[in-house]
Amino acid sequence: MVDMMHSPEELRPLLAGLTEQTFQVDLGLADPPLIDYLTDLQMRFIRYDSLFRLRDALGRRLEEVAEMMLEADQRQGRPRREVYRHIGDFTLFWTGVYPEALQQMHSPGKKDQLLDYTAQGKRSYMLASSYDDEACQQETPILKRLSFEFELCSVGLNRVRKEWEKPVEKRFSPEAN
Repeated sequence: MVDMMHSPEELRPLLAGLTEQTFQVDLGLADPPLIDYLTDLQMRFIRYDSLFRLRDALGRRLEEVAEMMLEADQRQGRPRREVYRHIGDFTLFWTGVYPEALQQMHSPGKKDQLLDYTAQGKRSYMLASSYDDEACQQETPILKRLSFEFELCSVGLNRVRKEWEKPVEKRFSPEAN
């Protein structure tokens, strides 16, 4: 994802700064809890095993959204909520940070070939936000916001990626945009 020559402790301030700058200044979305969530999402998914952390009942890694949706249908309570949240995060990550990978993920023979990742992400965040137990209440408003602002968050994450790919001296300079 980003420069892997840095430790996660060094990457967090970089991603947090780029995400805050992109969303607050460029997109006019001043929502610190949402920006923190998006920074955390990027930090979690630096690790490949976090991106593909969901497993079915047999322990098999779930790599496609269609499989994740089936798994969510088979779970109960908070575990189901966590699967929906992961589907939202997974689809937002791919549509925002690496949209060029979607063509391969939707290729013939893949279970996801006909899935609209944006629609599934929005739906999954909304479903995850519908659990009203006390342990979920703090995250509920953020998940609802992600459902409503999915496309904007996707665009913003793509801009964050473009910024981290620039040489340091060209980041956020007017002539570089």
